[in-house]
Amino acid sequence: MSQTERAIRFAELHRKGDPLVLYNIWDAAGAKALVEEGVPAVATGSWAMAAAHGYEDGESIPHDFVLRIVERICATVSVPVSVDFEGGYATTPAALAENTRKIIRAGAVGINFEDRVVNGAGLHAIATQAERIRTIRAVADEEGVPLFINARTDLFLGTAPATHPSKIPDALQRQAAYAEAGANCFFVPGLTAPNLIAQIVESATNPVNLMMIGDLRTLDAATALGASRLSYGAGPFLQARADLKKAHAILRS
Repeated sequence: MSQTERAIRFAELHRKGDPLVLYNIWDAAGAKALVEEGVPAVATGSWAMAAAHGYEDGESIPHDFVLRIVERICATVSVPVSVDFEGGYATTPAALAENTRKIIRAGAVGINFEDRVVNGAGLHAIATQAERIRTIRAVADEEGVPLFINARTDLFLGTAPATHPSKIPDALQRQAAYAEAGANCFFVPGLTAPNLIAQIVESATNPVNLMMIGDLRTLDAATALGASRLSYGAGPFLQARADLKKAHAILRS
């Protein structure tokens, strides 16, 4: 498949009731291993990719290094590849546009794009984040690739569950604005309460991506909630690291 065909295929994999499951990887070997198991697409996780190479999360890993890793992943597997783009590794529209063009030319057909202010405080204002998404969509159109933009909101991740009900109206405003700006999917990591997820799924105009974290444990349960995409974030890397330590400990026992 061409890159455009992979992008179209990736979008088609987002189906309510039959979600795309992304067991996030951080290198070409992980991508290849999962493809050998029959997965239809792969996605990186920013925390895992950074940690695997000795960096902290939050765009500490240089963007040029990320590009080299993404290029190797895309050259190694033939399935669609989505990249955790964090905040675009940029603060200005020009830099965001340049970095988007580079990630597309590295072979990616999808990105996660978050609304928190990386290395700052809080979230971008809705209008600001929508304009950033428009910048990304414009570059993708120029490149002729229907880039799948997974618009992530950080309203819920790392915040107290007791505060989540009051955040739903803000989340729905963000979903609508991000979709209008050109996003294809709405990602709500950290939201795990079934009744709140149902409110998002029922009101969202785009497919909804959930993170398998905390009380959200089984694929069947997440599928029943109406998700179109399920992600594991840093979980696979943490498990792999734990397995490595355990194997070494057994050698020494």
